Amino acid sequence: MDRIRMMQIFSRVVEARSFAGAARALALPRSTVSRAVQELEASLGVSLLQRTTRMLRVTPNGNVYYDHCQLVLGEIDSVEFAFASTPLQARGMLRVDMTASFARAIVLPAMQDFQDRHPDLALVLTLGDRPIDLLAEGVDCVVRAGVPASSALLVARPVGSFEWVTCASPAYLERFGAPMSLDALAHHRLIEFHSGRTGRAIDWRFIVNGEERAIPARGNLAVNDTDAYISCGLDGLGLIRIARYLADPHLASGRLFLVLPQLGSPSVPLSVIYAQSRKLPTAVRIFVDWIGERLHALEAVRPAPLATVP
Repeated sequence: MDRIRMMQIFSRVVEARSFAGAARALALPRSTVSRAVQELEASLGVSLLQRTTRMLRVTPNGNVYYDHCQLVLGEIDSVEFAFASTPLQARGMLRVDMTASFARAIVLPAMQDFQDRHPDLALVLTLGDRPIDLLAEGVDCVVRAGVPASSALLVARPVGSFEWVTCASPAYLERFGAPMSLDALAHHRLIEFHSGRTGRAIDWRFIVNGEERAIPARGNLAVNDTDAYISCGLDGLGLIRIARYLADPHLASGRLFLVLPQLGSPSVPLSVIYAQSRKLPTAVRIFVDWIGERLHALEAVRPAPLATVP
């Protein structure tokens, strides 16, 4: 096997802390991954990994060799990028985790563009919002909203942001009217959304006189799925608070109206999170650039919020 390829495989084994995780990430048979490491150890004449039935440990020599691998692979990537006469390309497979609602609203409608630009890159989307162990699960990167937790092992690259908006259907407004202030929300039906990560109801946050104010969203109906949550709002079961990019199609069609549009909302960052490494994989770099471009384009063409309470 090519020495550079063996270095790439070994690096992924170290990062995933397992042969199985590296095999999943690289879309290779586990036997190929194991054989690559064995060939490296044989050619170098040292042990790089200590294998037991319960864990995998990197030897001192393995740590030194891993550091050198990152330098070499990083230099190769930089040189290829600097002398490329065509746009950055990648081959193989890229595994990305994101919420189903983000995929349907932002990613899938533009997937033909991504495939046309990068025909040799297979994109595997896993949909959810549970915490992901990127290295152990063989996921290359995740898209997440909110301020990411600090980690020495992960990098969070900001790609955009959004605001929450409060919405109601025409049927709800006809029956209950529209709240004119935050205090009035106490007399309305608020649909609870329970976070898949914490299991708790998410508060509604507004900007009032320059300060953030949290309103507990408590009602007699709660869901933990975004599509079901939006359906509750469309069916007139209560007020909902959703990301602006999810509300836009329903505001344009008149199936939802903005409520309390005079109040601001804290900006929520969107980030692509990936494993810390001296060498950022080309496929991840491509996806980060593309999703940032996609979000910027959508923001540029967004119409003024005309769908306010009639």
